[in-house]
Amino acid sequence: MSYTSSLYLTGAEVGLSLLGLVLLLVSAWSGPKSGRLLTVITGAALLAAAVFSAHLFDRATGDVAGRAFGDLYRADAFGSFAKVLIYLATAAVLVVTPRFFAQVGGYRGEYPVLMLFNAVGMGMMVSASDLMTLYIGLEMSSLSSYILASFLRQDDRSAEAGLKYFVLGALASGIILYGVSLIYGFTGTTNYEGIRAAFDTDFSTGALFGVVFVLAGLAFKVSAVPFHMWTPDVYEGAPTPVTAFFASAPKVAAMGMLLRMAMDPFAGEVDSWRQIVIFAALASIVVGALGAIGQQNLKRLLAYSSINNVGFILIGLAAATPAGVAGALTYLTIYVAMVVGSFTALLMLRDPTGNNLETFADISGLSTRRPALAWSLLALMFSLAGIPPLFGFWGKFVVFQAAVQADLVALAAIGIAASVIGAFYYLKFIKVMFFDEPVREVEASSPMGHWAVLAICVAIISPLGYLLTIPLGEWTAQAAASFVAAM
Repeated sequence: MSYTSSLYLTGAEVGLSLLGLVLLLVSAWSGPKSGRLLTVITGAALLAAAVFSAHLFDRATGDVAGRAFGDLYRADAFGSFAKVLIYLATAAVLVVTPRFFAQVGGYRGEYPVLMLFNAVGMGMMVSASDLMTLYIGLEMSSLSSYILASFLRQDDRSAEAGLKYFVLGALASGIILYGVSLIYGFTGTTNYEGIRAAFDTDFSTGALFGVVFVLAGLAFKVSAVPFHMWTPDVYEGAPTPVTAFFASAPKVAAMGMLLRMAMDPFAGEVDSWRQIVIFAALASIVVGALGAIGQQNLKRLLAYSSINNVGFILIGLAAATPAGVAGALTYLTIYVAMVVGSFTALLMLRDPTGNNLETFADISGLSTRRPALAWSLLALMFSLAGIPPLFGFWGKFVVFQAAVQADLVALAAIGIAASVIGAFYYLKFIKVMFFDEPVREVEASSPMGHWAVLAICVAIISPLGYLLTIPLGEWTAQAAASFVAAM
């Protein structure tokens, strides 16, 4: 394949990288005053990248034309679907970011540039078809994430979150890299197809250790139990817009990377890794639900909710079928809308002096002060709990259906039973917002940009979201078809 074709297939990453370099120079020359302008430009570029990725969606995965740079990068339906979610989620977070930093200070043009480079890394992660490409994308995303977590240098909590994320993230990257070295040592290649062919011929104990190390490192990136310990502290300490970003776009990228690894190079050894995924799924559901019950800080609660929801997505992966992959992608799509809407609602919770509110005590009696915001937050929490007729129910339904079709009836039954635990802390929102007496004054209005993002997210997770079931089912099925040959 010519370099021209390869550059075209990687057009989203190349374009965003070049723009990031230009914006970095603009930020250095113009100083902090350029922050809002660069945010607008970055958001527009991410939307354009999403459109371009959607344009490549129907690229035939078996066609050489879908492979770039000697099959280091694959432009297939799966990667395009994941990248559309990543770019849209990143753009949505950018819309609600500047107001937060306007109050606490410290907003600079480097912020949207870091988000841009992070998006480039995430795009490479989900489209990588070689372990080297995967690791480069992973590090590009991770390095900018460490800086974003500690972006508020004057805030001790933000600095602590950045340090914790850096130390544990470096550990996870080392685990992945060690697993990659073992796989290369026992297969002689880093290409996904070569790895799968080598495993079909001889899957030794050393290769199994390599697979386990890689999956363990990826489990850290998706914050699955038992590699979840960083999530509550980082979510609480990082600036709220950064937390919203961590809970959405990087989650899609990490889960997409995990799905591709499991269903492409490791597809022939399902029985070797399925038990690991089943344990991580059930443990994440239970630990996420139980850990959230006693939380008073809303950001920490949503961190445990994120761990809980990762468990349900992993049930789709455990099925190891096209239906399971499609179910996981469907759940991811709905989850992005739920989590972006939830954090947008938190960003709209401010006292009259502009300080952000983050605890249950802060939202007591919210229905009497901000009824529209209270009802929106209620719908989002109920959708996260999977309560019908909200669209979050459909996400759980499709992954459980895939598990049952794969003869994992016990896994589906335990997952359904464990999901009831999570309903408890979501119901707490009703009690606090609608039945408790107000404790603090709440700002009476919010910017139109925040309302627009919140309204879109609430519309998606409302019963209106079921209008998306047919096209979403077709898109996720086509994305899952990228792995049919491997499976």
